[in-house]
Amino acid sequence: MNEERPVYLRLRDRIAAMILDGRVREGDALPSVRSLAADFGANPLTVAKAYQTFQEEGLVVVKRGVGMFVADGAAERLRSAERKEFLDQRWPEIAAHMRRLDLDVEDMVERALA
Repeated sequence: MNEERPVYLRLRDRIAAMILDGRVREGDALPSVRSLAADFGANPLTVAKAYQTFQEEGLVVVKRGVGMFVADGAAERLRSAERKEFLDQRWPEIAAHMRRLDLDVEDMVERALA
């Protein structure tokens, strides 16, 4: 996780990972703001801001008085957005680093699958 990013975006990444890893599935309630703040050692307002980004993107559904729930299709939309961000932003730097180190792609894939 990039420590230069604002805390609420790092929290957002962790929540997104919970959804992508299937720890929180579509239709499931997200942990309460207070609960997640305690788990992550964060300010509840920061957690609320991270949750707000999901709400703005339509990845969560708010049921007043009940909580926030992962929207249908959220995991696939998150996966697609993260794939694009990885390929557009991170991969060029990784590929350049691999070239500088003369790393073989096939060897890297073999190591990843081992």
